[in-house]
Amino acid sequence: MDWLTDNKIPIGKWAASVFDWLQINAAWFFDFLADTMEALIDAILWILQTPSPLIIIAIFAGAAWALQRNWKVGVLVALGFLFIVNQGYWEETTESLTLVLSACVVCMAIGVPIGIAVAHRPRLYAFLRPVLDLMQTLPTFVYLIPAIVFFGIGMVPGLIATVIFVIPAPIRLTYLGVSSTPAQLIEAGRAFGATPLQLLLKVELPYAFPQIMAGLNQTIMLSLSMVVIAALVGADGLGVPVVRALNQVNTALGFESGFVIVVLAIMLDRALNLAGRK
Repeated sequence: MDWLTDNKIPIGKWAASVFDWLQINAAWFFDFLADTMEALIDAILWILQTPSPLIIIAIFAGAAWALQRNWKVGVLVALGFLFIVNQGYWEETTESLTLVLSACVVCMAIGVPIGIAVAHRPRLYAFLRPVLDLMQTLPTFVYLIPAIVFFGIGMVPGLIATVIFVIPAPIRLTYLGVSSTPAQLIEAGRAFGATPLQLLLKVELPYAFPQIMAGLNQTIMLSLSMVVIAALVGADGLGVPVVRALNQVNTALGFESGFVIVVLAIMLDRALNLAGRK
C-alpha cells in the first residue's frame, strides 16, 4: 500500500492555493463583505443594547404573542428573558441574538431566492444538491480556518462561518415548498391568465409559506448552535463563558451559561413554531 500513500492526492495543497489566490486577488471583495457584515452586526447590536432590557423583553414577548396568538408563549418568552437578566447574561444574550438575527437576514435573503430558482430548474438543483450536502456535513470547525484567513477574528468571521453552515436549510426547505405546489393550482392560475411572476407571488409562495417559515426556524436554531464555535474565532456572546468554563474546568460557569443557551433556544423555538399555532 506504500505506492498508494506515496502518491497522495494533494487536496490540502490545492485548497491552500485557492485560498492564497483569493486572498491576493479578491481582497477588495472580502473587505467590502466584512464592512457590510460589521455594519449589520453593529446596527442590530445597537437596537438590542441601547434601550432598557425591560423594553426589549416586552417587544419580544409581544412579537411572540402576535406570531402564536397564545398568551402562554408570550409569558414564556418574558419569563425566559427575565431569568437571563437574573443570571447576569443579558449582554452576552444580546450579542448572541445579534449573531443569530444577522445570520437570519443573510441566509433568508440569499437562501429563499436560490430555493425558488432551483425549484423551477431541476437540473440546477441536481447540481447544487451535493454542494449543499458538503456544506452541511463538513465539520463546522473547518469553516473557521478560511473565515480567519479572510476576515481576521471577531463577530464577522463567526457570522460568515454560521451562514455557510446554516444556509442550506432555507434553500432546501424553500425548494421543497415551491416544488411541491400542486399542479392543479398552477394550472388553475395559468387558466386565469396569471403570468409566471403572479403564479410565484400568488400561488407558489403562499403554498410554500409554511415550509419557508420552517426554514427560518431551522436557520435560527442552527445559528444558535454555532454560538460556542463562533466564540473560538473571537465572536462575542454566550459562547465566550462556555469556552472560558471549558478552559478553566469550571463546572458552575459551564452549566450556568449552557442552561442560558438552552432557555434562549426554547424561547425562540416556541415563538417561531408556526406549525403549532392555534
